[in-house]
Amino acid sequence: MMFRRGFILFLPRLVSLLVVACCSMSIVYMLACTPKGDNQQLALPRVHSPTVKEGYEAILQEREEQHHNYIISLKKQIAQLKAELQGRTEQLKNMQNQYPDSLDIELDHSKPEKAQANLLAFLRSQVDKAEVHSGVKLSTEYAAVPFESFTLQKVYQLETGLTRHPEEKPVRKDKRDELIEVIELAVGSLNKPDGVSNAKPRVYTASDFVEGIYRTEKNKGTLYELTFKGDAKHQFKKIVLFRPFGPVMKVKNENVNMADTLINVIVPLAKRASKFRQFMQNFREMGIHQDGRIHLTVVYFGKEQMNEVKSILENTTKSANFKNFTFIQLNEEFSRGKGLDVGARFWKGNNVVLFFCDVDIYFTAEFLNSCRLNTQPGKKVFYPVLFSQYNPSIIYGHHDSIPSLEQQLIIKKETGFWRDFGFGMTCQYRSDFINIGGFDLDIKGWGGEDVHLYRKYLHSNLMVIRTPVRGLFHLWHEKQCLDELTPEQYKMCMQSKAMNEASHGQLGMLVFKQEIETHLHRQKLNSKKT
Repeated sequence: MMFRRGFILFLPRLVSLLVVACCSMSIVYMLACTPKGDNQQLALPRVHSPTVKEGYEAILQEREEQHHNYIISLKKQIAQLKAELQGRTEQLKNMQNQYPDSLDIELDHSKPEKAQANLLAFLRSQVDKAEVHSGVKLSTEYAAVPFESFTLQKVYQLETGLTRHPEEKPVRKDKRDELIEVIELAVGSLNKPDGVSNAKPRVYTASDFVEGIYRTEKNKGTLYELTFKGDAKHQFKKIVLFRPFGPVMKVKNENVNMADTLINVIVPLAKRASKFRQFMQNFREMGIHQDGRIHLTVVYFGKEQMNEVKSILENTTKSANFKNFTFIQLNEEFSRGKGLDVGARFWKGNNVVLFFCDVDIYFTAEFLNSCRLNTQPGKKVFYPVLFSQYNPSIIYGHHDSIPSLEQQLIIKKETGFWRDFGFGMTCQYRSDFINIGGFDLDIKGWGGEDVHLYRKYLHSNLMVIRTPVRGLFHLWHEKQCLDELTPEQYKMCMQSKAMNEASHGQLGMLVFKQEIETHLHRQKLNSKKT
């Protein structure tokens, strides 16, 4: 009884202690868990604030809103990171497609099976990268790689090469061998039993070939689509073949020192003193001042204007303090081949690079380095394709004045063309020229001697480097085709003369000049009437 009375008296105190303890724990929890803003901290309810319960509810609600906003912010950042990651992945994929990792193909000859597997995997990947199964998006119409078509007899080509024939029996042996191999492979594929039908299979031959098209993507391979006659009228068999290009392989890594490599520039000449003065200005700037590793040999025919030419040569070399020149005079009819041959054989020093040049040529110091880098005694001769200038009076006829020579030397289709039918400007070591037999001295006058020498090199074991160069120009001059030339020489001379004047479009404007002027006159009259 007394125990119950004491417990009843103690109960209010116990409740008060529990309330105080709960309040204390709540305060500690709020102090520990309430987030801080940038410049302020959430305050606890004060005495004059709303009730304690309402204050706690307000704080908890604010805390929930902050967590909600924080979660939304994190979701946005995650979405941005995903988008950025996807963009980087696409960028990396495009780079891999554009620059195939051919150099990463491990061709370890100590493990031939692995090397073969890696190579086969790479070749298969070339088919997937090339435009074989589906098209690819192209930026402009000029980015499309066109096909060329062929039959058993002819190739119909856009890139006509040196032959300039839009259709031809393939002249180059590698092209003939390539197309024959492809047709034979296609025939073999058609005659391979499929193992499905029990009927006697038809035997296909090359005579069943109708036509084919092919194109080459330089870094992937060549695609061939061949059409053969089918089993009935209006039915055909189509074979698609692909020749994948292998990975790029390092062949050589070497240092090339051209510091002491001398070039002997040999110029045959008769008269043309004013052109020689212009040539010597170019030779002085590019050959003497900028390059400095050069010798000049002038082989002069006859005596007319000889003193003037010698005076130009001596004055230029004296003012430039240049002594590396030779002047040879021949009392005979001009022959380019004879002049170059005499100049080459006159040299008595060590083996030297010979640059066969004409007086109407402009060269840069960069070209002289190309001349050295693309020649090697007993291995390589250099036949650059120079850029030939059109007639400046036609090109700049609508201008107030013709620009200076340096301003004219721009490689554009309106100003000139690659002289890919000319073989006169060439670089080779003297030892190779002597060993090949030099020029055919029976050829007189203009043309023919350079082609004869070029063919000699083609028939030898020397590598002929033939490429357009940006630092070698043929300056326009009026060409005279003499009656003394043989019919073949005269034809070549006239063709060269026509090519030198202007582009197809510019010549067309001259042909239709009267029609154009009549049209402009009519327009002028009509404008006055209105």
